[in-house]
Amino acid sequence: MKKYLLVMLFLSSALFAHTTVSDANQEIITNMLAYEKTGNTQLGEMFVYLQTKIFENAYLSIILIVPLVFLIHFLIIGPKKFSHDGKKYYVFSLFNRIIHAMAAISFLIIIPTGLIMMFGSTFGGGEFVKACKELHAVSTILFMISVVPMFLMWLKSMLFTKEDIKWFMILGGYLSKEKKPVPAGKFNAGQKMWFWVCTIGGVAMIFTGATLYVQDLNLAVLTMFGLTKIEMLRICIIVHSAVGLAMVALFFTHLYMSVFAIKGAIVSMINGYKEEEEMKILHSSYHKELEKN
Repeated sequence: MKKYLLVMLFLSSALFAHTTVSDANQEIITNMLAYEKTGNTQLGEMFVYLQTKIFENAYLSIILIVPLVFLIHFLIIGPKKFSHDGKKYYVFSLFNRIIHAMAAISFLIIIPTGLIMMFGSTFGGGEFVKACKELHAVSTILFMISVVPMFLMWLKSMLFTKEDIKWFMILGGYLSKEKKPVPAGKFNAGQKMWFWVCTIGGVAMIFTGATLYVQDLNLAVLTMFGLTKIEMLRICIIVHSAVGLAMVALFFTHLYMSVFAIKGAIVSMINGYKEEEEMKILHSSYHKELEKN
């Protein structure tokens, strides 16, 4: 419970954010909001609406609602606990764990710094927000190094199957205190959702983010699609904000599930082993496959 309250305290600090943007991006956003709607793609009006009415309110809702839902779940349902005295299965290799650790560390920096940048004025702007912007960029490089090997090493296991539909229908069994076998392979449907948003969405975030940081990078794309520079920046901000919403929501979910909802689950990404009882219940199909082989 103490761990959860600490995380909640960290996340709730962003609730005081209001509909402002960071000093780091203020000039770009201001120029685009004032830009005359005469370009080929006519994105001016849509951009203003999305930035001022949709994205900021959506991020605030996610920061508030998602942790609150998980707090209620933790207090009412509680974490699932499994025996650590039985057989263990070596599920994640050293290479798996290193790549996962790199991605995890990068997201632990990218998500908070990204939110601080979005609501920069609430945090006082200035040097603090600028420092977060630099941390955001550096941690993105770490993610860039890990995203391709992570995608390749888990691609086959992350493909959706028919049993994922069953998993969604019972929400992975997380709404019940009973420990009944759940239809899932090595990764469940929730983990698969996070994987695809993290990898494919992550590549989109890298491209759009790099375009905003180093605006000369979009010259080739501008020529290819016949866009003006202001239109390209608007598209990048819209895509970055939209994909970011899914990333923040699923990151909070992944963090809660791995650290709090399943007691000891995060240990498997440290030593590579999963407990037999946990495998039987939460990854029943994969457990049967391992026993058969």
